[in-house]
Formats: sequence, structure tokens, C-alpha cells
Amino acid sequence: MNFNHPQVRENIIRWTFFIVGVMILGFGISMTMQVKDFGIGPWDVFHYGLFLKLGLTVGTWSIIAGLIIVILHSFYRKKLPQIGTILNMSFIGIFIDFFNWLLPSPEILSVQLVVFILGTVITASGIGIYVSSGIGAGPRDSLMLMISETMNWKVSNVRNGIEVTVALLGFTLGGPVGIGTVFIALFLGTFVGYTLPASQRLLQFLIMKGDLYEDIYQRPLRSNHND
Repeated sequence: MNFNHPQVRENIIRWTFFIVGVMILGFGISMTMQVKDFGIGPWDVFHYGLFLKLGLTVGTWSIIAGLIIVILHSFYRKKLPQIGTILNMSFIGIFIDFFNWLLPSPEILSVQLVVFILGTVITASGIGIYVSSGIGAGPRDSLMLMISETMNWKVSNVRNGIEVTVALLGFTLGGPVGIGTVFIALFLGTFVGYTLPASQRLLQFLIMKGDLYEDIYQRPLRSNHND
């Protein structure tokens, strides 16, 4: 494999963004779970509730829920899912469990608040980085688009409806719902509105920088050049 080939290099950059972004996303979600008394994201409430009632781990339930959605979406589209969607679903669950095992749970209230806010911002950063790669959308975004297209409803309304529904289901299962759940539901999208364009600009800069070096190293030398 020629790693200097522009397309190969671009693919390496995109896959790096994808994997790093998913890892950062899992880290951010786990940070919010360490201070779950504030409340966690709607989908995480659902996964946590399943964990409390049925065992396994939060990350495992994240994978199982994602797998069910991927299967439904595949039947709806009548085609196999992208490899990025499968990896997204699997890696996020794995990273959530890993960081839940690794991270301590702070006891001081002020520290908990800082951890929660940082966790939300880091989650948004991870989403921005992995989505900018263009490798594959997460299964929950696919569900949102599927319902929006089928029912002809606005995407924003469908997203809000799904998050309220899964939060309520998680709450009935004992999942931690709090002011943080509302905060994430209201502001996570706003944060992603900043992190996604920034990640896209960085991605394009790295790709174009590589192309520039390729042009410099491959251009013919002039016999009378004086640079």
C-alpha cells in the first residue's frame, strides 16, 4: 500500500478522526455517568436503566440498542449498513464501559459540576470529530432520519420526541434523570454546532496540507531555480 497516495492518505486521516472521535465521545459520556446524580443524556438514561434492571453493562446495552436500530434501519432501507455505523455502535459501547471502569466518581459538589460540564463539552467534541470523518452515522441518527422520512415530520421534532421517549423509559427503569438530562437534551446539539464545523475545517486542512506536500515533492525541479 502506498501511504503517500492522496486517496490512501485521506482515508487514513478520516479513519483516524472517526476512531479518535468515537473514543472521545465514549470518554465524555462516561464522565457524565460519574456524576449521574445531576442526570445523564436521554439515551444514556435508557441504557443505564436497562443495566440496573437486567444486568450486563451500560456499554453492552448501548451496543444492543444500537444493533436493534441498525437491523430495523437495514430492513427499511433494504440494504446493509455502512461499516462505520457498525463500528460506531460497537466502539462507543466498549469505550463507555472502559472509561466507566477507569474514571473515579468525585464526591465534592463543585467538582461534580465541573466534571459534568466538561463531560458534556467533550461529548460534543467527540460527536463533531467522528461525524466530520464521513465514515458512517450512528444508529440513533439513522433512526431519527428513518422516522422523519416515514412520517414526514421535522427532524428536530423527531429528535426531541425520541429523546423524551427514551428518557421516560429509562426513568421508569430507574435510570438517573435530573437537570443534567434536560441540559444535555437542550444544549448538546448547540455545542455540536460549534465542534462539527471546527472538526471539518481541521480535517480539510490536514487533507489539503498533505496534497500540498505531495505537489511540492513531486513537481519537477527547474535547472535554473533560485528558491
